[in-house]
Amino acid sequence: MSKTKTRDLVVNSLVCEPGTRVEGHLSVGNMSDGTPIRVPIVLINGKQPGKTLYLQAISDGNELNGIAVVHKILQTITPAKLRGRLIVVPIVNVLAFHAKQAYNPVDNVKMNRCFPGRAEGTSSQRIAYHLFQKAIQHADYCIDLHQGGVQPMINEVRVRVGEKHQLHNACLELARVFGIGYILDQKGPKGQLAQAAPDIGIPTIDPELGGTHGWDNNSIKKGIRGVLNVLKYYGFIEGKPDIPAQQTVVNRFVTVLSDKGGFVYYKVKLNDHLKTGDPIAEIRDVYGNVCEVVNSPEEGIFWSHPVYPMVASGGIIGKIGTPINFI
Repeated sequence: MSKTKTRDLVVNSLVCEPGTRVEGHLSVGNMSDGTPIRVPIVLINGKQPGKTLYLQAISDGNELNGIAVVHKILQTITPAKLRGRLIVVPIVNVLAFHAKQAYNPVDNVKMNRCFPGRAEGTSSQRIAYHLFQKAIQHADYCIDLHQGGVQPMINEVRVRVGEKHQLHNACLELARVFGIGYILDQKGPKGQLAQAAPDIGIPTIDPELGGTHGWDNNSIKKGIRGVLNVLKYYGFIEGKPDIPAQQTVVNRFVTVLSDKGGFVYYKVKLNDHLKTGDPIAEIRDVYGNVCEVVNSPEEGIFWSHPVYPMVASGGIIGKIGTPINFI
């Protein structure tokens, strides 16, 4: 049952009646010249009653795949099709977005370390506070769309509460339903929305839609399918979700380092299943000679690697997700 007592969906000054859609902004402060800082928000209130889903993108200002997912969802879901309500925030970290960087340039803080926020905190904490108090608390489920910045990474979903948390199973089920095929089930850093919202009873996931400069169409398609899976599975819209019969779950990352500096020639691809000792990459010197072969220290999934194919001694050449389990 929805947490709001009336059928109107109210977020601050925005009021969305049943069967309607409202677009507007949430004021969260001012720039140094007094210009208002406004977070865009869309409310969709279905003709039929139901639960409420909160969906946000661009918590980090350079993670753009999520907004393309949001745009497609907003083009697809109408009040006539919807049972329940959607609260959609296309750009959370508006200041970082305009600066084309991950962190808010006003306080140099990562937004996804600030939830549930502070009314009298830094710029990022205040934005998180306004969103959490005025929008997120209405929700029955939350999806916080991310990606691995510009670093190439597999498409995955993160569950950021520990296994002893009362909502761990609900968050893991939400991640399974999103259906991207790979799940990191690991308690995250303090201040993540995927921790703060479950702490007040809202199952939340943190999909990581690849990693790239700009947009990646493959990751965007998977994100769209994931959100639609959630909407179908939990009864917001009609249809059968497209959920893989088996998905891979890991609990931690192993960082793979080089001994020699040089140019990295990978012998494996993202998503590859590695066994201990499998070659991951050759390190070649400036003349093209192989000076090191880097092998996998553990069995796992090749999860991510840096964007540039060169490394100094002791530099990261990739991360492996391990141990491998299935749901």
